Amino acid sequence: MVDNRKKDVALHQRKYGEGGDSVFCRNLCTLRKKKGITQEMLANRLGVVRQTISKWEKGLSLPDAEMLIHLADLLDSSVEELLGTDIKLPDTNEDDEVRNKIAEQLAMTNELLAEKNRRTKLIWKYVGRILLILLLFTIFYISFFITF
Repeated sequence: MVDNRKKDVALHQRKYGEGGDSVFCRNLCTLRKKKGITQEMLANRLGVVRQTISKWEKGLSLPDAEMLIHLADLLDSSVEELLGTDIKLPDTNEDDEVRNKIAEQLAMTNELLAEKNRRTKLIWKYVGRILLILLLFTIFYISFFITF
């Protein structure tokens, strides 16, 4: 089960990119600018803060399924166009099925973002340790030569 999930994530990553390179990030920014809407204006219409829109465009987080539908409506777009996917939506009003497909797509992308964030935190953890070691070495080096 876990191996299948990893394969799904890898396939999704190859197809749609990850983080700030994802199709969603690019499409959101492009559609927003095409409509002449600022991040602040879009945020006000959605009832969120401007930083939320910025995080979506940078690939640091994603909207939930309900917000994604509202976002697509405001941008005169479809959810499929925003996500850059080929989700086949039924012609009838089967909202639950639509939400489930969108939620599945968002879950996959959120998993990619979580992995990216884990890697970033790990890198900063090592950078911090290296800087601490350099600082301690510098203090020791300076104190050693001051005493002699």
